[in-house]
Amino acid sequence: MTRPPRQSPWRSRGGDDERPRDPRSERRGVELRIHGLNAVRAVFARRPDAIRKLYLAEARIPQLQPLLAWCVKQRVGYRVVDEPDLQKLAASAHHEGVVADILREDVHSLTAWLRELPVGPCCALWLAGVGNPHNLGAILRSAAHFGVAALLLPKHSPLALSGAAARVAEGGAEAVPLVRLGREDNVFAQLRGAGFALAATLARDGTDLFAVDLPSRLVYLIGAEGEGMDVQLAANCDLRLSIPGSGAVESLNVASATSVLLAQWRCVHPQR
Repeated sequence: MTRPPRQSPWRSRGGDDERPRDPRSERRGVELRIHGLNAVRAVFARRPDAIRKLYLAEARIPQLQPLLAWCVKQRVGYRVVDEPDLQKLAASAHHEGVVADILREDVHSLTAWLRELPVGPCCALWLAGVGNPHNLGAILRSAAHFGVAALLLPKHSPLALSGAAARVAEGGAEAVPLVRLGREDNVFAQLRGAGFALAATLARDGTDLFAVDLPSRLVYLIGAEGEGMDVQLAANCDLRLSIPGSGAVESLNVASATSVLLAQWRCVHPQR
């Protein structure tokens, strides 16, 4: 496989330097720089028009031929760069040989998400305190694996998809929509009105996860990495669940705990 020409920093069809701006980019106004092979491939598979620029190592050319051919056809600029440039572009040594600038996908409102939700078993995650991007990425990966319908983000939470989270998610960021919540009292009413039970997840003193008949429509509330679940928020939930263990450590990491919670729901409701 030959290396693309290097006489110009950007490669595109017809000699153009860069693809003309789609008006949607002006409406959205926000681009996200992601890195990681599976993260970039997932965007290309699901919404290729979101890709604005591509940077890659020479060694990745054979694996990314379909994407490069699409870039040429659509006049999207791509550039073969060296390792130091990739690290600088990704702000990480874990770039896996590819970096892309993409349009950030819109975050849904709870009302819009519920309106489009099909009937039947459904599980969602309310991230009531998660802030670490690597934990977000790991949660997205587990959520995609177990078929979670959405990640629900508190109204004023700064949590958002980042390049690091997208890489750790290994493509999961494209499979699980993000939903922005409103006021908590309205949120509880809306979710219950749609048939959901709400389950607070606690490090201790909750009901044994494996001894409960989990509802078919369930929202797990996941607390902060260190402080855990807000007491008042937990009190307003229908269930308060804990994952039993040996006691040798205080609790599981929030991402690991989320995987256990989702696996148990999937075990009880395997049809999804």
